[in-house]
Amino acid sequence: MRTAPEKFQDIRDAVRALCADFPDEYHRRIDHERAYPVAFVDALTQAGWLAALIPQEYGGSGLGLAEASVIMEEINRCGGNAGTCHGQMYNMGTLLRHGSPEQQRRYLPKIASGELRLQSMAVTEPGTGTDTTKVKTTAVRRGGCYVVNGQKVWISRVQHSDLMILLARTTPLAEVTKKSEGMSIFIVDLREAIGRGLTVRPIANMVSHDTNELFFENCEIPAENLIGHEGQGFRYILDGLNAERTLIAAECIGDGRWFIDRVTRYAKERVVFGRPIGQNQGVQFPIAECQIEIEAADLMRWEACRLFDAREPCGTQANMAKYLAAKASWEAANAALQFHGGFGFACEYDVERKFRETRLYQVAPISTNLILSYVAEHVLGLPRSF
Repeated sequence: MRTAPEKFQDIRDAVRALCADFPDEYHRRIDHERAYPVAFVDALTQAGWLAALIPQEYGGSGLGLAEASVIMEEINRCGGNAGTCHGQMYNMGTLLRHGSPEQQRRYLPKIASGELRLQSMAVTEPGTGTDTTKVKTTAVRRGGCYVVNGQKVWISRVQHSDLMILLARTTPLAEVTKKSEGMSIFIVDLREAIGRGLTVRPIANMVSHDTNELFFENCEIPAENLIGHEGQGFRYILDGLNAERTLIAAECIGDGRWFIDRVTRYAKERVVFGRPIGQNQGVQFPIAECQIEIEAADLMRWEACRLFDAREPCGTQANMAKYLAAKASWEAANAALQFHGGFGFACEYDVERKFRETRLYQVAPISTNLILSYVAEHVLGLPRSF
């Protein structure tokens, strides 16, 4: 029986071949300019990799989350940043599983071809953070449209997306039986909404990551853009969130392997006091620990993918995979920076760039503390802490 990595070697080889056309110098320049890697994302789109989850009948590859995770992993392992395009992968979960046949016919073929981009999902708000059931953005039905008012924050890639998934409250919190009810999911056509009730304000941040604050003021969304049934949006969006956490885990595994490859090579070549620094156990052991932790996180990634693709509950595994992989990649980043010494801070070595990029995943898309509280409550049965 082949292991998962061996099973997907053809995908790995193909993605690596594409990434070879975008070497470190390309990503270093994009980071320096705080630009969006248009050429890289276009190449991924044209090669069909960002349409991996879309069914073949709509022009996609009809692959599962397992294959999609390999694509994201390899982008990061090759020195890129899948954060610039991963939204199109995990946003598919909501549209594919809960969108109407008409919505899927309308959007999926154009997303698969690259005519449309679905790179953004607007959930987080300034006053609620990860307390999603307390979202204050409202969508009120008026005739043939919903009128949206509210504010979102840390919404990425809006400037480089045509469509966005939006979570808004359609029934006031005080009027629902369960706080997870009364929220709905919409497809927002950004080309029509920006400047017509939607204002986008970029947020400068420590990585080359286009993220924004959004302001909705009487923004009208056609009622036909409601996904599924009104009031069930929280349940629908969980598919997207579980896919997101699993894909982020794969990206962190790619980062971790990039750091380990770089620091291992450097430790063999760097000679101090007449011997390579990699001969010292003080250098060997931290790197070896990183290797062990990355491999362990990888196993949980595959389990999360297996359950997701089988349409079985996978919240626990998705959260655990994200926690383990983000922790492992951050430890690998620290080891790579430490053992490169001063050169680790030099842009030309790319360690400091990848160091900044992988640090994000201790915080987003869900913080490590929120994952621990999830496991404590839902796996261990401990009392809810908040």
